[in-house]
Amino acid sequence: MRARRPVLTVQDLRVTYGGAVQALRGISMEVPDGKVVAVLGSNGAGKSTLLRTVSGTLKLHRGRVESGSVRLDGTDLLARDAAQTVRSGVVQVPEGRRIFGRLTVEENLRAGAMGNRDRAARAAAQARVHELFPVLKERSSQRGGLLSGGEQQMLAIGRALMASPKLLLLDEPSLGLAPRVIGQIGEVIAEINRQGTSVLLVEQNATMALGVADLAYVLDVGEVSLSGEAGVLAGTDEVQRLYLGHDADHQRGRRATSGRTLSRWTA
Repeated sequence: MRARRPVLTVQDLRVTYGGAVQALRGISMEVPDGKVVAVLGSNGAGKSTLLRTVSGTLKLHRGRVESGSVRLDGTDLLARDAAQTVRSGVVQVPEGRRIFGRLTVEENLRAGAMGNRDRAARAAAQARVHELFPVLKERSSQRGGLLSGGEQQMLAIGRALMASPKLLLLDEPSLGLAPRVIGQIGEVIAEINRQGTSVLLVEQNATMALGVADLAYVLDVGEVSLSGEAGVLAGTDEVQRLYLGHDADHQRGRRATSGRTLSRWTA
């Protein structure tokens, strides 16, 4: 089977804050077209910095790209600001949801489609969101701030989908949610991907992330320490110990790993 072309390519990316704090130390990664790629790592590993760089919001956080490249379908994203990046097809769902609490659900969704002047495309995007999240259609006239945490996360994802992205960036979508809701969010991510949208998922809940991802990267202090197929990573002792909290033998019983290899970056 031929490997899919990458929709996103990050090459030797180095990012600092204040010209001194090194947040990313030469990471390289790819998101193949039509796949879900998970990025795992502890706090301070560089996960959010990676998403800020891809989404064009790094300068808003006083970060600076020292070297490297970020390309979407071969187009340089580092030369574009956040608005231009969205128009290119990359849309981020930020950590903490950050919906417009005083606006209605319908108004939040319309805000996500502001850059799309094609009325038919907006209607198709809204139909897709309502199909994925029926509760948003039911509560279209309700203020976003009155939704539950899980419903607000659905609204944040729905708002991003209104822009019909090629690549959806998700920053900690499970944060602060009940286990049952986290499972639902995982199912939604898988369905969004089945519908043709590539996904870059930054997540501390490794069980959910590795359950929906095709590929995964582990960041450690701004560097890629492990990468490979999600099922392979889920079966390693290191990931089991650090992120899944149980022995690797249990996970190996659930996922076949024969004939697969991991890539490591050591420096």
